[in-house]
Amino acid sequence: MDIKFGEYSMEDNVSFAVIGGSGLYSMPGLNDIKELDLNTPFGKPSSPLILGTLEGRRIAFLARHGIGHHISPTDVNYRANIFALKMVGTSQVVSISACGSLKEEYAPGHIVFPDQLFDFTHLRSRSFFGKGLVAHIGAADPFCSEWSKGVCENVQKTGATVHEGGTLITIEGPRFSTKAESNIFRTWGFSIIGMTASPEAFLAREAEMCYTTMAHVTDYDVWHTSMEPVTVDMVIKTLNQNTRIAQDGIRNLALSFKERTSCSCQNALSSALITNPEAVDPSTKEKLSLLVKKYM
Repeated sequence: MDIKFGEYSMEDNVSFAVIGGSGLYSMPGLNDIKELDLNTPFGKPSSPLILGTLEGRRIAFLARHGIGHHISPTDVNYRANIFALKMVGTSQVVSISACGSLKEEYAPGHIVFPDQLFDFTHLRSRSFFGKGLVAHIGAADPFCSEWSKGVCENVQKTGATVHEGGTLITIEGPRFSTKAESNIFRTWGFSIIGMTASPEAFLAREAEMCYTTMAHVTDYDVWHTSMEPVTVDMVIKTLNQNTRIAQDGIRNLALSFKERTSCSCQNALSSALITNPEAVDPSTKEKLSLLVKKYM
């Protein structure tokens, strides 16, 4: 179903969305599946959106790197991905991501819910705004603390080793770090390292979504002297082992899900828009209407 911006109705009442890999599409209990091939003002998302019902909740799934993992971290169309989720009514997002550990206690196989984010990328479009409509979004706490806590609690029910808090640094990729870089990141106090949380988290905030990252530790990056440096095989092996944890955690979340009506994330633009509405070109207002119509 090929749908353009403005044509989609939110009849599915999506409770929350999951951005991640293909392993989640095979979750037991997922039914009434619908595939949407969406077009956004920022282009097409990485993959069609999969809508399905899990434990009575309508959920959206998006493969960040495309079907078959053919899109590199730098080339992901993060704006189209987040905008597409907004189009189907998503207000809460769980990002499933692989990460490297920069701390001894965060071992491969563990799961981390970071509470801070450091953007070390430099080639990505970071905002929906600019070119006629300026917004300065607040990002002091880039992950929604309340939503993160709720998702974390449901993953803990699986029996996995879960860590709350820590700083995630996003590097450009697609290469892994040098030892010099990895050791510098450790001296800066960072906890885990990945390639996709920025600008995804900031765009979710601009779209007034609650956003959290379920980071699966796959390796010790390259700093650990007694462990092999990270490889693709190492990452895939650990992710495959953790697939059931992610599936069960999302199922628990669907079972315990409660609508969020008072979170500040869902009004993040109320104090961010600085451009005089009379100075905004009508075409820009139309392009961004899904984000700004309640303020303009």
